[in-house]
Amino acid sequence: MKRTIVALMQDHPGVLHRVVSLFRRRAYNIDSLTVGTTETPGISRMTIVVDGGDIEQVTKQLYRLIEVLKVSDVTNDPVVEREIALIKVHAPKNARAELVAMCSVFEAKTVDVGPNTMIVEVTGEPAHIDRFLDVVRPFGIKEMMRTGRIAMIRGSQAHQAALDVDAPEEAPALALAG
Repeated sequence: MKRTIVALMQDHPGVLHRVVSLFRRRAYNIDSLTVGTTETPGISRMTIVVDGGDIEQVTKQLYRLIEVLKVSDVTNDPVVEREIALIKVHAPKNARAELVAMCSVFEAKTVDVGPNTMIVEVTGEPAHIDRFLDVVRPFGIKEMMRTGRIAMIRGSQAHQAALDVDAPEEAPALALAG
């Protein structure tokens, strides 16, 4: 079963290596790893998709790293997930119209056209990208790159660094309201 973990951490050198090493030592295969800045300067957000069962022990060990501020397994939570893929497809002139039509159905963008190829950008849920790949595979995929999954919990529940780092301990209700 694929598990999706979201972690907030301080932006320090070596943190990514230490986090990945925790998963490696437990023999978990990381399917996707995406890291980016957050709304709080100095704090990064990491989304890790692993193929494994019980990851409770790994999440507990992540908290032992000084730079890790918050860890959540969002696998069973209602989330918005997105990924971007760039796909270079074999596209001779006689097949381009059909390929462009398929791109339109999947809301994909043509970002480059060569003499016999097209590079297409598709954004969406991982399953959406998988379906698009199934449709264009008969054309011949020359090259492909996927960014990795990012995930955010739906609704008012937040996974914000500011709530954990900057909130005054004596007045948590005021920190949440602001």
